[in-house]
Amino acid sequence: MKFKKLIALAAIGFAIAVSSGVSTTSAYAAADGKKIFKKCIACHKFGKNGIGPDLTGIVDRKAGSMKFKYSKAMMAKAGEGLVWTEANLDAFLKKPKKFIKKTRMSFNGLKKESHRKALIEYLKTK
Repeated sequence: MKFKKLIALAAIGFAIAVSSGVSTTSAYAAADGKKIFKKCIACHKFGKNGIGPDLTGIVDRKAGSMKFKYSKAMMAKAGEGLVWTEANLDAFLKKPKKFIKKTRMSFNGLKKESHRKALIEYLKTK
């Protein structure tokens, strides 16, 4: 009997989430993104700079706007008005050196779109 009630409550919760426009997949994507972020943690942190700049609030932030010694290439892009929108982050994370030639970031990129999307979802939570 308890199992049937649990199933019913789960169905009601799902229906409420769907009808309210809340994404039922973003929580899973952010959790997956947290795992993927382990590839970044050697250089990037939240709340302080590491080898790379602090990534707190990176989504929709103007490039080069944190206190950090960025490469000339990154500062040139920042001067052009680059903002780290989800689309720009996706393109950068796919192939950093293609998106910003001569960037100092040595990471080769994330080939799988699902990994990039999950990582961006995670970054949105920070």
